[in-house]
Amino acid sequence: MRTQIVSIEDISAGQIAQWNDWACPDGKLVSPYLRFEFAQTVARARADARIAIIEDGGETIGYFPHHAAHGGIVRPIGAPMSDYQGVIARDPARIIPERLARAAGGSALVFENWHGPLRENRSMQRQRCGSHIADLGQDGTAFLEARRALHKDHFKKTARRQRAAIRDFGEVRVTLGDPDGQAFAALSTWKQAQYRDTGKLNVFGVDWVQEVLRDLRQREGDEFSGLTAALWFGDRLAAVEFGLVAGDIYHSWFPAYDPELARYSPGLLLLHGLFEQAPERGLNRVDLGRGGDHYKKHYASHSVPLADGRVLAPGMAALGIRSWELAEQALALVPGRVGELPGRLRRRWSQVSAFQPRLGSRLASFAGSIAL
Repeated sequence: MRTQIVSIEDISAGQIAQWNDWACPDGKLVSPYLRFEFAQTVARARADARIAIIEDGGETIGYFPHHAAHGGIVRPIGAPMSDYQGVIARDPARIIPERLARAAGGSALVFENWHGPLRENRSMQRQRCGSHIADLGQDGTAFLEARRALHKDHFKKTARRQRAAIRDFGEVRVTLGDPDGQAFAALSTWKQAQYRDTGKLNVFGVDWVQEVLRDLRQREGDEFSGLTAALWFGDRLAAVEFGLVAGDIYHSWFPAYDPELARYSPGLLLLHGLFEQAPERGLNRVDLGRGGDHYKKHYASHSVPLADGRVLAPGMAALGIRSWELAEQALALVPGRVGELPGRLRRRWSQVSAFQPRLGSRLASFAGSIAL
């Protein structure tokens, strides 16, 4: 088996077609994040984007979009912002992940949201999770009625909150599309305030992230693009979500709402409007992403298995990861916040390192994002 590392510009039209065909097993797209166009969009914003072309017997058997190793660590393209990651192949089980890490110049492959099989080995650690899928079919209203029959109390509460919003503000409506950028600007403001208030890394303050989102917004209306959905209470903007669209899928990505309107559950009302309108745009599935089981269970038809973890090969990066994990396990025996501290620092450093590949920017972001 041979792996060749190339830039996005080296991928031919025939390889793009093969890539996107493999992203649609049985003719059904798994996720917009696995399309070639997503890797291409990130590559426009980040100079360290690379593609591993995996060959066996002179035949291409897979593609792995990733970022060049920094500090010996290889990460999938767009990580940790990409909600699906992995090898795009006809048979992903043939791919050996440690070889991918070494071929890409690292000794560790760190991933979140990995889709598809991974060959298990003693160096691997991973946690399994799932992304919640709402299968709308051809009629979003009918989908909501079917879910309402299964979860009556939840839908009654949501309906009461919608009636309260109508009483207090007037018409409640959802719009898809944002030609003047007004809704996205509000989303950015709310999201950055949320990051600041919770002490999390300000993702919207990262230059390459802004460039990726701007590129996707400019494509709005294309077969592969971003899509801004907005909820209005009368003339007041109540909630906004920016998602990714390809094939028949809308993937929920960045939601936010006016915190002054929280008691009306604007996020859920926006979601209901999105469900109703999506099939009119040929979007028959809404991927709600990971987490949020407390409300997503009311809409999910099924879930797509994903995994977080890392694969290690011999090298300094792998040694550093193992050493930190051992220290984390030892301190986990200490009760209270002290025992939790190493794990929290590791997760924050890993997140910042993925978003900020340059050491100076990484250190600055890490120092500014810690909330202990």
